[in-house]
Amino acid sequence: MQRTVILASTSRYRRELLTRLQLPFDVHAPDVDETPLPSEAPQALAQRLALEKARAVAAKFPEAVVIGSDQVADLGGEPLGKPGNHERAVAQLRRMRGQTLVFQTAVAVVCQATGFVERDLAPVRVVFRDLSDDAIERYLRAEQPYDCAGSAKSEGLGIALLDAIDSDDPTALIGLPLIRTSRMLRAAGVELL
Repeated sequence: MQRTVILASTSRYRRELLTRLQLPFDVHAPDVDETPLPSEAPQALAQRLALEKARAVAAKFPEAVVIGSDQVADLGGEPLGKPGNHERAVAQLRRMRGQTLVFQTAVAVVCQATGFVERDLAPVRVVFRDLSDDAIERYLRAEQPYDCAGSAKSEGLGIALLDAIDSDDPTALIGLPLIRTSRMLRAAGVELL
């Protein structure tokens, strides 16, 4: 019997990515406080939130295999979240210009009924160009990436902001590392292909 797969996320980006696996799945919003703990490193924050999201939804659907994910932009150990508006996005991109960031993308898969719990981290190293204020403004007006950690969408015009991307799981930068997710789903008993 194939268990129901649930994506514990409100992110349209994660939903779009998961459809690539051509697997039927439901989506449920996790009720999780995403506030970082005092002195919590970006890597630890992403892993904790991915697992908390998966567990929160798994508690409501114990027979399902639940996927939780979270991404935190890491600028020298400081977490950068979603800007939420234009002014904060401008400030983020000004701080990031000419810098190397690590986008810490975590994924967790949980099935309460079987006791399956696994999580992993897919760090993505991103080198930003030394952007002018005008380039930042033009980019933000064109793409409005206010719901993206680090104010940039590499799958769109945001790719022009970058000098390099280094990752072993190419979809991790968009928000859901599908190679790791696929591996965990198979380990949880979900058939792919």
